Amino acid sequence: MTPPQIQDPPLRFDYQPRFTRELPGDPSGHLQPRQTPNVCWSHCPPTRVAAPRLLAWFPEVAELLGLSPEEMQRPEMVEVLAGNRVLPGMTPYAACYGGHQFGQWAGQLGDGRAITLAEIVHAGRRWDIQLKGAGLTPYSRTADGRAVLRSSIREFLCSEAMYHLGIPTTRALSLVATGERVVRDMFYDGRPQAEPGAIVCRVAPSFIRLGNFEILAARDERELLDRLVDFTIDRDFPELTGSREERRAAWFIEVCRRTALLVVEWQRVGFVHGVMNTDNLSILGLTIDYGPYGWLDNYDPDWTPNTTDAQGRRYRFGNQPAIARWNLMAFANALAAVLPDHDVLRDGIARYAETLDEALPAMQAEKFGLAITDDSRADDHGLIDDAYGLLHQANMDFTLFFRTLAAVDVERPDPDLFDPVFYEPRLGQRHAEELRQWLDRYCRRIRDGQEPHSQRVARMNRANPWFILRNYLAQQAIDAAERGDDAELLRLMEVLRRPYAMQPGDERFAEKRPDWALNKPGCSMLSCSS
Repeated sequence: MTPPQIQDPPLRFDYQPRFTRELPGDPSGHLQPRQTPNVCWSHCPPTRVAAPRLLAWFPEVAELLGLSPEEMQRPEMVEVLAGNRVLPGMTPYAACYGGHQFGQWAGQLGDGRAITLAEIVHAGRRWDIQLKGAGLTPYSRTADGRAVLRSSIREFLCSEAMYHLGIPTTRALSLVATGERVVRDMFYDGRPQAEPGAIVCRVAPSFIRLGNFEILAARDERELLDRLVDFTIDRDFPELTGSREERRAAWFIEVCRRTALLVVEWQRVGFVHGVMNTDNLSILGLTIDYGPYGWLDNYDPDWTPNTTDAQGRRYRFGNQPAIARWNLMAFANALAAVLPDHDVLRDGIARYAETLDEALPAMQAEKFGLAITDDSRADDHGLIDDAYGLLHQANMDFTLFFRTLAAVDVERPDPDLFDPVFYEPRLGQRHAEELRQWLDRYCRRIRDGQEPHSQRVARMNRANPWFILRNYLAQQAIDAAERGDDAELLRLMEVLRRPYAMQPGDERFAEKRPDWALNKPGCSMLSCSS
């Protein structure tokens, strides 16, 4: 007699699909690209893939959703994460939004390759579960809604790297290989190639971005814009109280404040978003949409990883604070029709500037180990500016400079300690005296501060990581994964969980960029298809 088979219990979530219940959408499920006026979303069943395989997943993100390790690896769950199965209670949709791209209004954009499977609540917190690369949507335009392995690995790794650095971000649950090939022209140069496909499952309290509001304003859909504003405040900013007008005013100011704090965090670790269009700026102040991002190796405020931006360098590292303000101005213009008191909008933009003015110097003080006082602020500004000028001229590694600075003996500073930080030894020799003089100034300032040595070093090391997702490290993991070797991907996942502490045996992940990576595609050259 055959013993009865024990079946796994069905996967269960606490579904609370407010976005699709409370805002108008197109429930037809038609996937042909088109304009979708008067809706905030379109129903989109994911497109099946041939041979899904779970490559990697982050247990801490699974835990946020109430998923056990056993549940994550069940075939049923892999099918869900690949888009091959929609569980009862899931309401998959793509959101409609517009945006300014490279400073120009681009009209309707929307989730062209992202499909939100469900809105759930677990342990009192709500989450959107979204698949990126799950197939065609009405917003795919001329594309296919798919994603390749290289771009999927980059988003998967960087989402969690940013989280562990302490930077607001969307999260990454899983990375699934599709068993299919996807054709991409990486640099738009007429040389498309078939690449392995993949899907990332990303998770956030909300994927609403500035562009969700801009498209409604551009179409003069004022009633719907009103509804979306009130919905967003009610669902995503429940802490705001008072009358409707008071909550709206507080909401816009809070969005501006969070955006300023986010950009300060990017500047702290040398992160360059690469494509800071208004449709890529989160309403919650999260880092969202990891496309042609990059990390500073040698310090260069004019560097952008995005080849599409190579001429204008609009989204270069040093310009990110200004671009965030520009985006908020565009957001304010979109809201002007439904926030008749325009002083509120001016107050929000002013709050952005005030927050930036307070948070940037405070962040720099932590990086340099300076205890800021009113008397020292002006002198410190010059000291910090001179350091960045030296970093740029001498071609020094941004991340390693600060970890090395924390190790300096302020009683007997040794410039030779910085030899491994230079990318070109000849420049190190040329700027040796300049470095020595700056170190003398710096150490005098530290000694005058009277802060205990251990306390200062601890502050510096909390602000300055050892491990960032350097562009060449991500590319090495991609190259290996495309050959079927996931070991480098899995090792990076572990290292990036503890970015502020040196991890014995993993020192190689903290090394500066090797020469071979200087002009290698994927390391210093990326496009919007990356």
